[in-house]
Amino acid sequence: MSGKAFPPELKKYIDKRLQLKLNGGRTVTGVLRGFDPYMNIVMDDTVEEKSNKQKSEIGMVVIRGNSIALIEALERIT
Repeated sequence: MSGKAFPPELKKYIDKRLQLKLNGGRTVTGVLRGFDPYMNIVMDDTVEEKSNKQKSEIGMVVIRGNSIALIEALERIT
């Protein structure tokens, strides 16, 4: 297997609200603004949901692809 990464199929999710489940039980919700072939993701208007139902607004973030366990679209994708 070569070291070449293939781009994830995320174009249709650009500018849509997503919820990401991350390693360590963390959950963030935000608007997808960009990504790269390694599934590193840039999200805007991001809110981290803590385990005790607290929410923290964290703004624009870059999330490493290897820390993402699940991606869920919160808007209808056409």
